[in-house]
Amino acid sequence: MNQIKNIVFDFGGVIVTLDHQNAVREFARLGLKNADTILNPYTQGGIFGELELGHLSAEDFIGRLGELCGRKLAHEECLHAWLAYRKELPERNLQALRNLRKAGYRLILLSNTNPFMMQWASSPQFDGHGHAVEDYFDSVYVSYRVGVMKPDQAFFRHVLMEEQIAPSETLFVDDGPRNVAAASELGFNTYCPENGADWTREITNHLRRQAYDLHPESALTTR
Repeated sequence: MNQIKNIVFDFGGVIVTLDHQNAVREFARLGLKNADTILNPYTQGGIFGELELGHLSAEDFIGRLGELCGRKLAHEECLHAWLAYRKELPERNLQALRNLRKAGYRLILLSNTNPFMMQWASSPQFDGHGHAVEDYFDSVYVSYRVGVMKPDQAFFRHVLMEEQIAPSETLFVDDGPRNVAAASELGFNTYCPENGADWTREITNHLRRQAYDLHPESALTTR
């Protein structure tokens, strides 16, 4: 058993609680037909997937989406629709991230996402206190910049190579079962909470149990 030193978090569904149906309604209001079948809670397809893979820029996506909706769309309209995915950003999650970093864990964000969501996440409006998501993590990897999406294992390998970390020393937390399965095959420790579930206590207890198993004489004082 190797000691966990790194924790890789998914963004939507883990850090931020998602409301898939609300996003479907907002894209339908833009004029997108069959929005409920086009949009996917975990891995997007079509032009939405092209955007999250970085194959389409934000402006190109707006143009392509406008064609599907039958009218010209503004950036703010598309931004509003994408941000409808946000349900809440629980303070307990942010506090847990602060505590984990203080305890010495390296925190990494690994997300299938797009420029619209990151326009908000990378801004001081993210947590409501002037901090962007990058302020809570040591590294951030997003699909549209890397050019690959989970559950493709190439995304995980990219992070392992860039960070120079071992999967056996890394815990991966994601609400997508297929993503967790892909990471597990590469040797990651994994945890799959449901969208919006309180994962903070479970992870803390898991890390404490592991620390005790490895170093019972010092686990109570080191972390």
